[in-house]
Amino acid sequence: MYENHLPIFGVGPYLVLIIGIITIIFSISSYYHLIPVYKINELNMVFFILGVILISLGIVFWISAVLVSKISDEVENNKLVTTGIYAYVRHPIYAAFFYAATGLILISQNILLFILPVFFWAFLTVAMINTEEKWLIERYSDDYRDYSKKVNRFIPKVI
Repeated sequence: MYENHLPIFGVGPYLVLIIGIITIIFSISSYYHLIPVYKINELNMVFFILGVILISLGIVFWISAVLVSKISDEVENNKLVTTGIYAYVRHPIYAAFFYAATGLILISQNILLFILPVFFWAFLTVAMINTEEKWLIERYSDDYRDYSKKVNRFIPKVI
């Protein structure tokens, strides 16, 4: 499955591409009223602000995981990263795209699309369990199991 280290990209690009395409298609369809649009006019600004916050959070997570933590270097060196952003979420790169997609959906303000983040979360969870987390358990065994008991996949623990 892996030679000297886990795959640097894994299934990530495919998962992110699927989420991105679905988000863009439904957002454009909503914008052009190709699908039904249901809005709560009193909350337009709230949804817009929350959307911008989530997109910004996604950018911060991605920068923290890729540039600050230098995850590709750590993978090549066979290190289990549990510090930095990885101390808060196990899969911050996926979380980044999840937050950005959810933010874009909120900005669209179409309540009909608000089900998509639930679908994305379930899709990513199943994909992670069956691919990367499986590889991580094979490679790091109890170290990864202990880490996963303390740190959520995509959403930081509040308490």
